[in-house]
Amino acid sequence: MTTPRRSARHLVRRWWPVALAVPLGAAAGAGYAVVSHPSYAASSYVLVVPQNPGEAATATNFAQAYGRLAGQPQVLAVAAAETGHTRAELESLVHGTTSPDAPMIEITGTGTRPQEAAQTADAVARSLVSFANASSKDTDVRLVTLAPAAEPDKPTTPSAKLDVAVGGAAGLLVGALVMMTRRRGEAVAPAEAAEAVEAPVAPITPGPRSEEPPAVEQADGADKADKAEKTETAERTAKAGGRPGKAEAAKKSAEEPPAKEKAATGSGR
Repeated sequence: MTTPRRSARHLVRRWWPVALAVPLGAAAGAGYAVVSHPSYAASSYVLVVPQNPGEAATATNFAQAYGRLAGQPQVLAVAAAETGHTRAELESLVHGTTSPDAPMIEITGTGTRPQEAAQTADAVARSLVSFANASSKDTDVRLVTLAPAAEPDKPTTPSAKLDVAVGGAAGLLVGALVMMTRRRGEAVAPAEAAEAVEAPVAPITPGPRSEEPPAVEQADGADKADKAEKTETAERTAKAGGRPGKAEAAKKSAEEPPAKEKAATGSGR
């Protein structure tokens, strides 16, 4: 096999999880974009106008405050009656955003149809203007509708390009994790084989040696045998001579240890 073929085969063997997971992830993202329900978004703009000229900073600060109130129950309660949604539904369909350097509030409404999204945004904007202007004498600012919401031409979600990109990225991540797991398993297998080959052999324990009688017991046995032999010799001599007295003396002398043995025994004690 030629070198280019070997290289290609090595690359395929190593990178096949990524090569397989990325197209599958992109296909899953495209499928989600096809089957998911479209969602439209429309924005209405409200401007905060100060009562006294030259208080632009005050108007900007009030715009930040009223932008947070756009999703609160006291504002959504009036808009819910106008749009036919419940207040809980409007909390998930509407949100307000502000700019740090401009006294303007953007109210964005979402819906499954373009008309529904525009109507929701306008209803919440009118409710916010009415709520804020009720206390304009105390705040010295008024809210006016700057631009009503326009019906969108295309849905904001799903986005086919975005969903395909997200699916491909997810596939890349999954494929990389699978590839890392395979490489770790291949690295662990040779290490385990090497440990099995280099395992030390258990040492052979020698069997117990036969116990030998102590030297003292051997000496006592030898002495007893010598005494018995001397006794028998003395008895035979006495019988042969016919003198019982001599036989008893010989027997007694045989039983008694020599003087040297007595001296050695006494010194040992």
